[in-house]
Amino acid sequence: MGAIVYGHFTDEPDLLKAVKELQNKGIRIADVRTPFPVHGLDKALKYRRSHLPKVAFIAGVAGAVLMFYFQYWVFTEGWPLNFGGKPYFSVLSFIPGTFEITILFAAFAMGIAFLVRSNLGPGSIPDILDENVTDDHFQIILSEKENRLSETELSEALSATGALDVKHVNGEK
Repeated sequence: MGAIVYGHFTDEPDLLKAVKELQNKGIRIADVRTPFPVHGLDKALKYRRSHLPKVAFIAGVAGAVLMFYFQYWVFTEGWPLNFGGKPYFSVLSFIPGTFEITILFAAFAMGIAFLVRSNLGPGSIPDILDENVTDDHFQIILSEKENRLSETELSEALSATGALDVKHVNGEK
């Protein structure tokens, strides 16, 4: 088991600069935690684009098809009623309900996919190394196991980037 080394920053530009410096030295960053979204951090960490829009699109299409079919079945097969001489299969009258269910399915699917992918949900145990990161600090986390560098070398590299304080945790969490 390797040690975890993490350092705190108080500014976005300092954090982004530190990420780039560490990557230029060939050090792999295990995680970066921030109290709010930092623009450009995903590109600096070379993250791939999220699949949430695809999940939303697929769920939205499924919701739209199901709702449209449900309305078709109800108004033509299950319980056909004559509304002022209009045809039973009136596509324009199906649009509002279909739209609402499309949005509902997409929203729920994105929320569930996010919680599942992030391991956030009922029963999950938060992995908080320091309480300040939820308030006003930024945190870069380095793993000795991923970098094949000693704990001291990782601490020195993190300190050289301008981290306010560098802390250690023994063993992977």
